[in-house]
Amino acid sequence: MNSRPFTADDFAIVAAILADDERFHGRPVQVGVNEMREWTSAADLANDSWLYEDDDGPAAVGWCAKQGEVGFAIGVVHPRAKGHGLGAELVERSEAALRTRDIARIHQYAIGTDAAAAALLTARDYRDVRHFYDMAIQLDAAPDVPEAGVEVFREDDARAFHDAMDEAFQDHWEHHGRGFEEWWSRHRANPNYDPTLWFLIRDGDQIAAVCRNEANRNGGGYVGALGVRRPWRGKGYAKALLLHTFREFYARGMPRVTLGVDAENPTGATHLYERVGMHVEAENVVFEKSVA
Repeated sequence: MNSRPFTADDFAIVAAILADDERFHGRPVQVGVNEMREWTSAADLANDSWLYEDDDGPAAVGWCAKQGEVGFAIGVVHPRAKGHGLGAELVERSEAALRTRDIARIHQYAIGTDAAAAALLTARDYRDVRHFYDMAIQLDAAPDVPEAGVEVFREDDARAFHDAMDEAFQDHWEHHGRGFEEWWSRHRANPNYDPTLWFLIRDGDQIAAVCRNEANRNGGGYVGALGVRRPWRGKGYAKALLLHTFREFYARGMPRVTLGVDAENPTGATHLYERVGMHVEAENVVFEKSVA
């Protein structure tokens, strides 16, 4: 068994390991090269990533990074290589790397139905602290959209759009905002960036609510982020943006739409998504350990 760091050139290989693990756990496959590019964007891959390979090919992968006072890590073992200690080794390597950083806590991520991962992490003093849902809808018609003044994003609005989104997410668990320049360059470099799929609602000269979407992800359209600033909550803006997004994806031949949401979202987003017809397809769990 060999281990080496992986690079952007390996994203397809890494995505295939994660996809096979999702299939093993009976989940719809929702990972590809673009997801790998996004998920590893904060990691120093040369020092903080590990790709295990043997004579039969890729066997396991992991990486870690730091955001604020939290270190986060992901480790995935290919179904054919499970039960040989690779999962424990990935946890140990990520912990060793993160303990050299100025952090207070470590977060490890696992598929909700992965009992072996839960047992491994619990035995190492991690505790289950948060659940996230992957939700989806298969549209059979274009929905009616409330009149709410939805506009298509213009790049002149990029900084105000960023500020509105960052403010809207201040209440969310473990929100780590990015500065405008980093955020904007990251999104413009995304191969799926399409400004005609970013929407907003204004109140006078203020942006009250925003929605950032991507096409051709998870088998259709993807709601990347949806946020309403505090003073404008309760006015139906989130629902209007969501239904407008559904209608746009449907018109583009993408009747399947997905998104991810915190199961304990403080703004009640999960209930909104259920009311417009979305359902939970998969669950992910965050396990946390304090660093002494």
